[in-house]
Amino acid sequence: MSSALLAGSDQELMAEAAAITGLSDFGETRFVEGLQTLLRAYDEEARLNAFGRMAVRHEVLGILSARLSLIEQWKQHALVLTAPVKQPLFVLGLPRTGTSALHDLLAEDPRHQVLEYFMAASPRPRTLGPVAADDPRLVAARREIDGMYSLDPGLRALHDMRADGPEECRHLFRHHFTDDTFDSMAVVPSYTAWFREQSVAPAYDWHRQALALVQSTAPDRRWVLKYPAHLRNLAEVFRVYPDACVVQTHRDPVDVLASLCTLIYRLRVLYSDHVDPHAVGRWQFEMWANIIEQSMAFRRQHDAAQFHDVYFTEFQRDPVASIRSIHSHFGGTLDEVSAERIRVYRAAHPPGRYGRQVYRLEDFGLTAEMVRERYADYREAFGFQ
Repeated sequence: MSSALLAGSDQELMAEAAAITGLSDFGETRFVEGLQTLLRAYDEEARLNAFGRMAVRHEVLGILSARLSLIEQWKQHALVLTAPVKQPLFVLGLPRTGTSALHDLLAEDPRHQVLEYFMAASPRPRTLGPVAADDPRLVAARREIDGMYSLDPGLRALHDMRADGPEECRHLFRHHFTDDTFDSMAVVPSYTAWFREQSVAPAYDWHRQALALVQSTAPDRRWVLKYPAHLRNLAEVFRVYPDACVVQTHRDPVDVLASLCTLIYRLRVLYSDHVDPHAVGRWQFEMWANIIEQSMAFRRQHDAAQFHDVYFTEFQRDPVASIRSIHSHFGGTLDEVSAERIRVYRAAHPPGRYGRQVYRLEDFGLTAEMVRERYADYREAFGFQ
């Protein structure tokens, strides 16, 4: 069965990406099944509006182009691919627990490096010094982000992204078409079912090689990476990065779920005029409960020294103290230069600077009692009772 999205099949989209980039090597072809499954789900299940159809076509072309470009970069810099990625710091936790804010502040330490949005979308060896304002990757990233916020300016208050700011490493998984963000943006149950059955091992190997490429010009700077979905795949994280250090953020799920569902709902309504908030609530409620249970089970069997817990309320009250505790736990120190940079950044980017949102569990068919009951083990383990 052909998977048609607008006027383009998977093969036509791949050919168009090749024409855009002037490249033709997509590497191994396992990703094609995911691409086909996703395109078919977009056409048959997602009920995309006109903008949604245009947006997903643009996104798929961007992903395919990024895949081609990254493979070309690897050919040009083949010797760097086996370089170690030493003690990467992963910032993980339920979404809406302060992972982005903590990621931003850790990025202020000049001893660290992060995947900026433009770099995550199109990895290259890191440029030492300021990136040119007219760098095509930076311009494209800025256009993409500004376009989203122009459609719903209130989204910036929910999740602020900047073209040159720290970004989740989700972009690297999208190159394999095995990533959680596809079904966050649209209702694609057949893709979701397919994705859940796939091994993510190839995507994590790809992830490590992408980091090795980017760090080739700055090998001594420690990676700080953030993506809540890693909680689902901790075994793979530690297979690929055996010396990884995980900072897990915590906040009462009663305070998290309404905010999270609001974000997913408002992203989905950009793509479709048929979004059921209660369906969003049921899905996020159960999915993240399962992910948290998996992560707790993994932690019970793993070296506790590779994990450090940061509580949302404590971090909000004194972010420098929270970051100092991270360094101390993993055998390092926070120097005063970095501490002052963190204070300056925080003062310039305070919580709520783009407005405050009101979140209500009942808008998504949930209640506080439902959340307390379903997340009881997590709440007890981390002191939210």
